[in-house]
Amino acid sequence: MIEIREIMATLPHAYPFLLVDRIVEMELGKRIVGIKNVTVNEPFFTGHFPGRPIMPGVLIVEALAQTAGILAFKSEPGDERKPVYFLGLDNVRFRKPVVPGDQLRLELEVTRHRRSIWGFKGKAFVDNTLVAEADLLAMLGEEE
Repeated sequence: MIEIREIMATLPHAYPFLLVDRIVEMELGKRIVGIKNVTVNEPFFTGHFPGRPIMPGVLIVEALAQTAGILAFKSEPGDERKPVYFLGLDNVRFRKPVVPGDQLRLELEVTRHRRSIWGFKGKAFVDNTLVAEADLLAMLGEEE
């Protein structure tokens, strides 16, 4: 299990844009499972939507991407702190709204890994119900 302090040391993201709270499973180079606890005090809920808070779909995809980034960094020692760039998103589907009090389970499997290019199949669940899914393609960039 990877707790929040190690996640913060691994990802270049910071509050309020860090969207992974814990890693509960990881098989280096193959798969990872992360957790995002969705709370009512998330800054995006004030505008999305007033009186009916729903987590924006793009942030669910971002949470999947951050979880994937942790797997890539941990699978390739020495790549920590390299920038990660989205190359593409395919087959993105949102199945059910995510609301305050939900816990997102972020499951990703590696579908491609060649040099600095990583492909993932990502699925997000709330209480074993699929709420979103996407195929992600990313690249670890050169150190700045």
